[in-house]
Amino acid sequence: MNLLKCLLVICMCLSITLLSAQEEVANPMDTMGTAINKLQSDLYILKKLKISGYVQAQYQIADTAGISSFAGGNFPAAVDNRFDVRRGRLKFTYTSGLSSSVIQFDVTQRGVNFKDVFLSVTEPWKSSLSLTMGMFNRPFSFENEYSSSLRESPERARIVQAFLPGERDLGAKLSFQAPKPSKWNILKFEAGLFNGTGLAGTNDFDSFKDFIGNIGIAKTTRNEKINYGLRFSYYNGGIKQGNKFVYSNIETNPSGILAWIVDSTSSNLNSKAKREYLGVDAQLTWDLPIGITSLRGEYITGHQAGSSTSSSSPNTGTAPTGDTYIRPFTGGYVILAQNIMQSKHQLVVKYDWYDPNTEVSKDDIGKSGSKLTGTDIMYSTIGFGWNYRMNTNVKFMAYYDIVTNETSQNLSAFAKDLKDNVLTLRLQYKF
Repeated sequence: MNLLKCLLVICMCLSITLLSAQEEVANPMDTMGTAINKLQSDLYILKKLKISGYVQAQYQIADTAGISSFAGGNFPAAVDNRFDVRRGRLKFTYTSGLSSSVIQFDVTQRGVNFKDVFLSVTEPWKSSLSLTMGMFNRPFSFENEYSSSLRESPERARIVQAFLPGERDLGAKLSFQAPKPSKWNILKFEAGLFNGTGLAGTNDFDSFKDFIGNIGIAKTTRNEKINYGLRFSYYNGGIKQGNKFVYSNIETNPSGILAWIVDSTSSNLNSKAKREYLGVDAQLTWDLPIGITSLRGEYITGHQAGSSTSSSSPNTGTAPTGDTYIRPFTGGYVILAQNIMQSKHQLVVKYDWYDPNTEVSKDDIGKSGSKLTGTDIMYSTIGFGWNYRMNTNVKFMAYYDIVTNETSQNLSAFAKDLKDNVLTLRLQYKF
């Protein structure tokens, strides 16, 4: 009996061992199946994620050391030539159905900064209305929203840089465009509210919000030889006034000269200093036998709140504390880009201007008692460039900016045209 019991125990052990062995043989297949399912899931997620970006490295030569410049920023006091990483963008876009999210960094020798952090959601019924919230391009000015990787000139026009520094702001916008089958698809409407303080500060410094709206048309002819667009934009906002002294009118004073007239009403303190812009932009691209011709232009006018030393929008992250100057202005640009036949070469001519104070000119500025300063000087720039697209990734650019300023016999710094022309040699890699 003892022997029989032993045999039974041995048989049971062998059975359990064989069953276990069979399970262990089956487990690798189950593990492989699980791994494949996970891999498929990961690939599905990766298909929704797009990584893109570009790097712009450049060398610049200025006429004079230490010039103030809109060609990539001011030159240091003792510097008239420099190497620079102008932009180093890395962009992550995740799209899932009718929603998407974007994070974009700018990586240069100046550090790492966020450029875009926003999400967009489109309604599911007609896919016509979208909501965008976060930090993104302000929907004013075609050139402000046009990617620097595609632009034919190194930098945006002076007025665009001055009024929309950094291009982006924190806010929310609604966009409406009819579905593609509709004949109204050529129209697009946008409207949004923004902090109005740009990207220099992560927090708003006042309770005022800026409204931006636009309506535009974009169309391609049936033969796809011509693309054209036209858009009207409106900006209405303001910033907190740092004290009660506001200069918004220019009149002939008792001395017979044009001068700023101060309003020192006590209620001016902490009230809103007006910023109001009207803009129109137009684009035309024509595929001709001589090569693709692109012609774009933009005109902006309105009133800008600034200081005695600057007519630019605030970009410091802190509220202004000095006197407020509200100037009537005009500005804009025209750019012509011509591809040379079917080659990889392109020639560019661009003219831009910015008059920060349309009520005065030349020798009105700088007179004793007028409070008119170099901030009221008008600038114009004509640029000539050559672009060579070696392939879809690499682009070479050579561009020369000829900058002309208004002169005044009453301002020694502007008694003659400043020597502030800039040559830019740039290499771009896009991926």
